[in-house]
Amino acid sequence: MNELQTITQATKTLGVSTRMLRHYERIGLVESKRVEGYAYRVYDEEALTRLKQIVILRKLRVSLGQIAVLLRDDNTVNAIDLFMQNISEMDEEIASLRTIRNILQALVDKLRENAGLQLSAGLLSDKKLMVLVAPLSINQMNLKEAKTMSELNRASERLGRLTDKDVRIIYLPPATVAASHFIGDEPEQQAAVLLNQFVQESKLREIKPDTRSFGFNHPDPRDETNFHGYEIWATIPDNMEVPPPLEKKRFEGGLYAAYMIPIGMFEAWHWLWKWAENSEKYDLNLLDDDGECSHGILEEALLFGHPAKPKDHGSSDDLLQLDLLLPIKEKK
Repeated sequence: MNELQTITQATKTLGVSTRMLRHYERIGLVESKRVEGYAYRVYDEEALTRLKQIVILRKLRVSLGQIAVLLRDDNTVNAIDLFMQNISEMDEEIASLRTIRNILQALVDKLRENAGLQLSAGLLSDKKLMVLVAPLSINQMNLKEAKTMSELNRASERLGRLTDKDVRIIYLPPATVAASHFIGDEPEQQAAVLLNQFVQESKLREIKPDTRSFGFNHPDPRDETNFHGYEIWATIPDNMEVPPPLEKKRFEGGLYAAYMIPIGMFEAWHWLWKWAENSEKYDLNLLDDDGECSHGILEEALLFGHPAKPKDHGSSDDLLQLDLLLPIKEKK
């Protein structure tokens, strides 16, 4: 008999989150199935092999869109073309980093030469060093080394588009929310159906144009084997009532570390968590709520209430962006 694994077992085998695996299913990269004798959907050997391929390709920085193409088309020539395109982009990044490394090395060499001089009298008056330092802070400086400046500008532009280290510190104000919670298969989509219906029927976006939508993993706390659960909120006026099965709740807000991702890049949760653990200024500030609100860990669907972005949390829009939000506090 083929090997079968539940989504929970697969997350442990592959070292990825249930949220990520559910997203892979939603966009059609892999499929689970119902099997007699199992309470939850499972992956067979073929699906597990595909998941392992996806995880490896993601570690190689292959996008989900590219992975979908590769899984649909086993033509080796097309795969080579795709990988060569990625290699070309990486070469640009490497060249950009090499440019900055060379400038930093030149700074180190110059600092060593001037180690015996007073900073104000010796180092800062050195014209050669100023030529090296100036591009790092004043892009408008006219430098003799035009080539160095041009290379650095290109490197800065290229690296400035990277966002995997771009953590923002934000404050979320207290709010009243309408909450939709679902436990079972495809919990994000199922929870979104009821919430989106309420948003449309109540004309929430007209009543509260600044409405925001948050979501978080929320499995059944009584069943440690079932990680298929998700809850979605929409902020509402304090005096608004919500129809069952939705619930009206109070969110107390607080300080958060935020990192924006395109939908599907949930491996970034690990990056954000590591940032918080290594931060010299902030500590994690997880709520002691037994997981009822995922200890304060949230995902916010951006542009949820914006008229130019009518699609809702949980839609299939590939352009949907999320803010990953970790509760933090300043170190004492």
